[in-house]
Amino acid sequence: MPPALTDIEQALAPHGMIVRGGFHPTPADAVPGAEADEATLVLIGNASSALWDAFDAAWPAARRERERHPLNIWTRDVVSRIADDLGCRALYPSDGPPYLPFQRWAAKAEGLRQSPLGTLIHPVYGQWHAYRAALVFGCRLAVPSPTPTPDICADCKDKPCLSSCPVNAFRIQGYEVAACVDHLAGRTGGECMERGCLARRACPVGAGWVYSPPQARFHMEKFLLSHRNTAD
Repeated sequence: MPPALTDIEQALAPHGMIVRGGFHPTPADAVPGAEADEATLVLIGNASSALWDAFDAAWPAARRERERHPLNIWTRDVVSRIADDLGCRALYPSDGPPYLPFQRWAAKAEGLRQSPLGTLIHPVYGQWHAYRAALVFGCRLAVPSPTPTPDICADCKDKPCLSSCPVNAFRIQGYEVAACVDHLAGRTGGECMERGCLARRACPVGAGWVYSPPQARFHMEKFLLSHRNTAD
């Protein structure tokens, strides 16, 4: 018998993860393993400190420092076991290259829009959420249709996210990754490193869901490490 979304939610809850919507893929969605007409994709993610608390308890700092992508490894360990129990296939944003279109799937599953920073903005969580995995079932599960979200950013006149970056990394032309990386690695990048991106924190939407300093620092350190290694 196919699982219900509540079954998936119960399996994810101890690990601080939540169901982030789903849909029945078409060939245009390019979902591996969803060639059957009756397939279902269910997105898995987080939107609170619960995932960080579970990860922090399972992988103490000393263990995390030994891995380049510890959160990805832990997520795969957790989700792969759940996928085995549910009889489905697990996909991850880090699969690739080529990488899977998780942002496009997320927009379809939850009806979200893109913020000026290039991230998907949620009407409740703001930009303090993420997509960690997707479960692909070879059957048709009951998933709710996404509720169209208002264009929050279009209605925001001041757009503080675009004026708060200390190095003006977010521009009309796009995101200047090199400027951001140089700032984080320099003496003036401490505020962003310790508490998270100033541009993201400037957004008034989802202010109550801002990552805690330890969680924010972890993500910023991994971002910096990844891009500095790429530059090298």
